[in-house]
Amino acid sequence: MSIIEKVRKGNTSSGIAALGNAFLAGIKGIAAAFSGNGSMFASSMHSLADAVNQGFVFFGSVLAEFPPSKRFPSGFGRVINIFCMVAVIVVTVMAYETILKGWHLFQDPEESDGLLLNFIVLLASLIIDGLILFKAMREIRSESKTDESSNVITAAFKNVRKASPATRLVFYEDLVATSGALLAMVGIVLSQFFGILQADGLISMLIGCLMLFVAFRVGYDNMIGLIGVSAPAEVQNKITTILLDHEDVVDIHRIRIVQEGRLYHVEGTVELKKGLSLAKADDIKFELSDTLLRQSEVADVLLGIIEDDGEKSWEENGKQRNIPKTDE
Repeated sequence: MSIIEKVRKGNTSSGIAALGNAFLAGIKGIAAAFSGNGSMFASSMHSLADAVNQGFVFFGSVLAEFPPSKRFPSGFGRVINIFCMVAVIVVTVMAYETILKGWHLFQDPEESDGLLLNFIVLLASLIIDGLILFKAMREIRSESKTDESSNVITAAFKNVRKASPATRLVFYEDLVATSGALLAMVGIVLSQFFGILQADGLISMLIGCLMLFVAFRVGYDNMIGLIGVSAPAEVQNKITTILLDHEDVVDIHRIRIVQEGRLYHVEGTVELKKGLSLAKADDIKFELSDTLLRQSEVADVLLGIIEDDGEKSWEENGKQRNIPKTDE
């Protein structure tokens, strides 16, 4: 696979978001410098943080597509989690700066100019961030295998945890960016038309707090991703159903499905009917492994086979009754 092909396989939402937010950070920074408006400064800092983060994440999503190698046999799926953790640090620093700036403006409010310029820039931000957010919502619906006829907004909020780390980051960041643009508009209106100058600093601190929320949410998701988290119930049910639907499979002795990025690693042992020859049992094992590997979300499969032990290990509701003990 060439470098160009790997880049094309990178997360589309993060790539588009990085370019869009870099443009927004530039025009917001210019508007903040001319007007001295704190809300605009906070919004520009947020866009700059988003651009840096999403650039990191896009690069990480490209690296995550590299195939397993001799030195890294498990592949590079968790690289994206590392890049997302770097993005969390950037967001946290930017949030601190935004809150600090807002606190100074709250204590010592200043009049700002350039009302029309600020509104034009914030309107552009609202449109661009809104389009990026909608794109991320569509990717969430696609990655979570949700029905295309379902409402894209509802599906995104319901299934955001099933999306890839990169798409989740773009969703959370641009959700806050869109909200931040609206809040900045409110801050400008309150300070310019109603003379409530402290509103400028208060809105800046509120935007900074929203950025901290993004840092916490994304940081938590990627921390458990680096540790290794079990697959969602829907994925587990899908994989176990495929195994149990085979006519010669009696039971699932044990199974472990671990999520890595947006892919899953399956390791388990199935129980086959008694009396099968070794050659037949081997053929069934390879057939089951091949069927699982054909699923787009499955990265690799390590499947073992044993003869039916006469005990029920796997229930229809997806609970493992006889969990094998491991040495401490």
